[in-house]
Amino acid sequence: MNDTFLKACRGEKVDYTPVWLMRQAGRYMKEYQEVRAKVDFLTLCKTPDLAAKVTIQPIDLLGVDAAILFSDILIPVEAMGMHLEFSEKKGPILAEPVRSKSGVEKLLIPDTEDSMPFVLETIRILRRELADRVPLIGFSGAPFTLATYIIEGGSSKNFLNTKKMMYQNPGLFDALLDKITSTIIDYLSAQIRAGAQAVQLFDSWAGILSPFDYEHVIFPHVKSAIKMLKKFDVPIIYFVNDCAGLLDIAKKSGADVMGIDWRVDMGRAVKSIGKKVSVQGNLDPLVLFGPKEHIEERVQDVLNKAESARGHIFNLGHGILPETPVENAIAMVEAVHRLSRV
Repeated sequence: MNDTFLKACRGEKVDYTPVWLMRQAGRYMKEYQEVRAKVDFLTLCKTPDLAAKVTIQPIDLLGVDAAILFSDILIPVEAMGMHLEFSEKKGPILAEPVRSKSGVEKLLIPDTEDSMPFVLETIRILRRELADRVPLIGFSGAPFTLATYIIEGGSSKNFLNTKKMMYQNPGLFDALLDKITSTIIDYLSAQIRAGAQAVQLFDSWAGILSPFDYEHVIFPHVKSAIKMLKKFDVPIIYFVNDCAGLLDIAKKSGADVMGIDWRVDMGRAVKSIGKKVSVQGNLDPLVLFGPKEHIEERVQDVLNKAESARGHIFNLGHGILPETPVENAIAMVEAVHRLSRV
C-alpha cells in the first residue's frame, strides 16, 4: 500500500509530498454526477456500495495518495434525532432547530453501530477495495460546527441564534456541546474500528468566533474529543477553516496534523505550529481555475513554504468547487508529486 500520506501525518521521511483534496469525491467529476443522477444525496450517503464507488472514483482519476470516506458531516446530527433534508438551492435543512433546554434534552447520543451502520459498512467495503492502494480517511464535523447547524437549522450568514445561545445561556450551550462531543467520539471511534486509517475533524465555522470565545468555550470540547481518540493508533487531522486568528490556540489541540486554509501564509503557519505537528494544505481552491503554468507556480510556492514542517500533506485550503476543471485538478496532483520528489 502507498503509505506516504500516513508517514507524512506522523512526520516520517517520505520520497515525495502526498496529496488529497477535501471534497475530492464530488460534483466536479462526471463519473460522480452519473451516480448522483440516479439517487438523491442522502440516499447516496446511506448506500454503502454507491458511497464506496464514488469514494474510489478520484483515486482512479486523480492519482491522489489517500481516499476520504464519502458522507456528510450532518449524518450523526440526524442520528441524534433531527430530521435532515438537502435542498438543491438552500443546502442542508434541519427541521425544528434546537434553541431550548427541552430541545437539547431530546437530543440523543446515538450508538453508531446501531444508528449509522451504513457508514461503517462503507468503510469495510473501502478497506477491501483499497487494501493495496491508498489509506482511507474517516471524518466528522467538530463540536462547534455541528452545533451551528443544530441551532440555526441549516447554513447561516451571521450565526445569530448560535451566538445568542452562547452568550445568553452558556450553560445550555455547553450542555449541547457536551452531547455533540460524546456523539463525535463514538462516531469516529466506530469509524476507526471499522477500518479508517486516519480521521479528520472539520471545524468549518470556527473562524466566525473571536479568539476568546474559541479558546474558552469551544476549544475544550475539541481537545476532549481528540484526547479520547488518541487511544487509537491513527493520525488525527484538525482542520479549522479561516484559522488565521485561531492558529496559536488550535495548534494545541493534540491533533497530529493541522489543516490550514488558504487565507494563511503556509510559511507563517509552519513557524507558528512548530515541529511537533504536521501541516496540511493550503492552495486556494480557485487557483485551479487558472492556467496550468500558474497552478504549478502556486503548488511550488506552497511546497517551498511547508518544507521546514515536521510533515506536509498537500491539499486545498478548503473543498474543491463543483465547477473546477478536472484536468486542472489532475495537473495539480501531478505537479505536487513531480516537484516534491526527492
